[in-house]
Amino acid sequence: MITHSNRSIKKQVFDRISYLGTVSKADLLQYFSITSSSMTRLLEEMTAQGIIVVSGLGSSTGGRKPILFQTNPSYRYLLGLDISRIHSVLGLYDMHLNPLSLTRWKMDDAMSPERLVDEVADAVHRFLTEHGISSSDVLGMGIGAVGPLDQQAGIIMEPEFFPAPSWKNVPICQLLSERLDMTVKLDNGANTALMGEHWALRNERIQHALYVHAGVNIRSAAMSGGQILRGAVDTEGAIGQMIIQANGPRLRDNSNYGALEAFVSVPALEERIRTQLKIGRKSVLSGISPDHVNFATLVDALDQDDPLVKEQFTETAAYLGIGLANLINALHPEYVILGGPLVGAHPLVLDTALEIAKKNTYHYPEYSPVFTQSLLLDEAVATGAAVMMMQAWDGE
Repeated sequence: MITHSNRSIKKQVFDRISYLGTVSKADLLQYFSITSSSMTRLLEEMTAQGIIVVSGLGSSTGGRKPILFQTNPSYRYLLGLDISRIHSVLGLYDMHLNPLSLTRWKMDDAMSPERLVDEVADAVHRFLTEHGISSSDVLGMGIGAVGPLDQQAGIIMEPEFFPAPSWKNVPICQLLSERLDMTVKLDNGANTALMGEHWALRNERIQHALYVHAGVNIRSAAMSGGQILRGAVDTEGAIGQMIIQANGPRLRDNSNYGALEAFVSVPALEERIRTQLKIGRKSVLSGISPDHVNFATLVDALDQDDPLVKEQFTETAAYLGIGLANLINALHPEYVILGGPLVGAHPLVLDTALEIAKKNTYHYPEYSPVFTQSLLLDEAVATGAAVMMMQAWDGE
């Protein structure tokens, strides 16, 4: 019988193989203080159970070529769900985090929690049927959601800007666990997005990272020593309340004056351009009612190089750069990962934000973090939610 301590070691060995990709026994012995014979027995046991597989032979250093191991992608499966304000995304993944099936839903005013739970449950059953997977072979579902959250209780509390009015104190983990008869875990979407991006960048061996999502509001997550930084409360959108201009504009009644979100968010950008149109500024949008201007029409106008829209996107990006510099100067990350609709709208946004961030980073260029746009794009939150479930798995 496997003891608790052996289970712990087995999970640690699995995590290390998963992180490194392909390894030999000698590679693993660099990380674990167990004997060579114990490692051999453990690898043989894990291979017999199908948790890992032999992937070939390594290069010889004078003796026999070493056996190489990797995790078995089809040993179990994972579900990742992103619950956001504009779209929600569900993915089915293998143990290598390859997406097997993906679907998304528009979060309009009809997408209540009850309807989304129905849609997700139906999609899960469809995914499993299509791939011939039993529900017992799924480790569980991870959820990355807009906060604030009660993570331990699995509750989405009072998120702002949801089109449907009933997203308040939603016991999302309980609802989905009862429907699917599987373990469901919740974290905020910025954290799971960073988990996903960290997984995608695992060959870089990143220990300290910052993730910033610019969209309906500003969401952020940070990692130190390879672990997500967590505070006493879960308020992922709080970075949007960073004051960057004393006595500046206010986006909402409960927000700070001069807060970052009043300069860098989709609602703030839409409102500024509507105001400019109302006072008579010329634009390719002049032929439509300012009240009908939304983010999609703004992106189209930016693609047409409209001067007014380009000016406002550039200003938004510059303020994003200021917010990034403040975070970088406080957290000193190795990597800065940028995602969200604003960042992805046009190269102008990313280029301008990085230019301003670098100019305002203390000791730049001696200290120069690596900047990158999200590698996983719209799938970052869902992928990271699946990563969370794999990390929570006990190895059995």
